[in-house]
Amino acid sequence: MDSVITIPAHGDNFIYLYRYNQNDALAVDPSDGSLVLRTLQKHGLVLKTILVTHHHWDHVAGTSELKQKTGCKVIGADRRRIPGIDTVVADGQVLPIGERRVRVIATPGHTRTSVCYYMEPSSGNENGILWTGDTLFVGGCGRLLECDANTMWNSLQRLASLPDDTLVYCGHDYTLENYEFASGIEPGNQIVKERLDQVRQLQTRGKLTVPSSILKEKTTNCFLCAGTPEMKAALGMPAAKAVEVFAELRRRKDVF
Repeated sequence: MDSVITIPAHGDNFIYLYRYNQNDALAVDPSDGSLVLRTLQKHGLVLKTILVTHHHWDHVAGTSELKQKTGCKVIGADRRRIPGIDTVVADGQVLPIGERRVRVIATPGHTRTSVCYYMEPSSGNENGILWTGDTLFVGGCGRLLECDANTMWNSLQRLASLPDDTLVYCGHDYTLENYEFASGIEPGNQIVKERLDQVRQLQTRGKLTVPSSILKEKTTNCFLCAGTPEMKAALGMPAAKAVEVFAELRRRKDVF
């Protein structure tokens, strides 16, 4: 989508700019202020707002510099741990961005106060856009640093309930590793194998693996498939609850 500019940073981070009102911009998780400033200049954009998904340094390190140099407003859910925050948001809150609406979705799991931002589809038939930070990755999910598996599973289910054509922009490029892991869990899963091949081809050509879509994640992301009979069988947990399978997948991924 032309209105989203993806900025790779720190080896595997993604920073995003969203262009609206012709030359206004929204930034998501700006871990590197100078990179963002150069990109703004290159595209002739004026930064108005920063959305922060969670407080980790590799998502907020550039916020103070950007606020100082552009006068932009910083929005996030954790006043204590996000530097320079102007507006504290909560689950369900709606933020107007140009002619679009951005809904805040509380997604505790990676941290207690993680949120995702869902830009609702516009009347111009544009897809919805979901910025997921470190909650949902392409082919994966975040580590459980401050919450338990049940909490993260519930957060992922909220994201999976969004429209299938929603575009997913995550906080890191862990895509190849995620599908290598998934392929090892289910070596006979042809859909996952095809996705792994596709990701390898993208990376060989220097192409980005974002955006994904909610439908693509529901069908190929092993963590979102934790409730399927096939995944339960693959882990030798045929009678387990989905959240128990999810917890086992996350445990295995942590040591992968």
